[in-house]
Amino acid sequence: MQDLTADSLFSTGRAGLEVLLILGGAAVLGGLLYAGLHRLLRAFTRETDWTLPLRGALLRRIRWPMRILVPALCVYAALPTVQASVSGLAQLILENGLRILVIVGVAWLLVAILYAVEEAVSKRYKTGVPENVEARKVVTQTRILRRVAATAIIIIAAGIVLMQYESFRELGAGLLASAGIVGIVVGVAAQRTLGNLVAGIQIALSQPIRVDDVVIVEGEFGWVEEITLTYVVVRVWDRRRIVLPITHFIEKPFQNWTRTSSDLIGTVFLYLDYSVPVQDLREELQRIVEASEHWDEDVVGLQVTDTSERTVTLRAIASAKDAPTLWNLRCEIREKLVAYVREHYPDALPALRTRLEAPEDGSAPVVGGSE
Repeated sequence: MQDLTADSLFSTGRAGLEVLLILGGAAVLGGLLYAGLHRLLRAFTRETDWTLPLRGALLRRIRWPMRILVPALCVYAALPTVQASVSGLAQLILENGLRILVIVGVAWLLVAILYAVEEAVSKRYKTGVPENVEARKVVTQTRILRRVAATAIIIIAAGIVLMQYESFRELGAGLLASAGIVGIVVGVAAQRTLGNLVAGIQIALSQPIRVDDVVIVEGEFGWVEEITLTYVVVRVWDRRRIVLPITHFIEKPFQNWTRTSSDLIGTVFLYLDYSVPVQDLREELQRIVEASEHWDEDVVGLQVTDTSERTVTLRAIASAKDAPTLWNLRCEIREKLVAYVREHYPDALPALRTRLEAPEDGSAPVVGGSE
């Protein structure tokens, strides 16, 4: 193995010092150039009136990638000036190292730009406000597409780095010779993973679910908290998290309460005696919702929807701007209607009736039946 000493890397000791000075000066020049570019970019974004979220996120995210990339490019550009003073081995080490550093820097810069765009979109389109369907659509698409693009950039950069070495190129050629068999084996082994990736892209485009959608899945009520390329996290109302493979939302049915809008209509059922005055309860329901802060002033009504041998079924309906508000409105209506019936029409509460019939001979009455 060749001894990596100063004599083997540089022609003379003085030449080694000159090389270090030249390359070090190029690195310092790159740092100064980065500072100038950073100031120029700040001034440019301020003059072109970019939106503040993108401007701030972009300048903050690209800071470290640019600090590495610009000096590395300057040093790489200065390499031809020191070729006569370095050995072939030193030149090979420097070229490969700087080339890898540039590739990593470019990949890091591209991923940082993607994250900056996602951050700016999230700040521009806020999902924590009413009527946020369009915002949730944009945020979901941006988040998934950012993950797809970042994954592709990292894979491509890693492939380019590995191809810088002859041993990896020979390994790749050997693998290509048996690509048919390897492809079948890998395809079978990664079938589910690839299916999840395809499903993630499909959800990003067709959007059966979006971030912050209200869904009922696996019998649980919750909100879509996170969508990745392979799984979806649903936050249940009691703060539990359900993690589901993303193919679940492609292959199995589920309820999406906010697919087109966030407003919803809820129901409250009451089971009362036949003597209940329905019109009075209907008017009381109107008074309740008009006094409630949860009602959106859109839908309200009360109807008799079913009867049995003992009770009638009343269904009260009302609308609210979103699922949490609707839950509070339903509880309020149920509580106040029950209190109203108990206070004003206690005889209308469900009861078991028994009829006593007196015999014609004057003996004690007997139970004649129940209603």
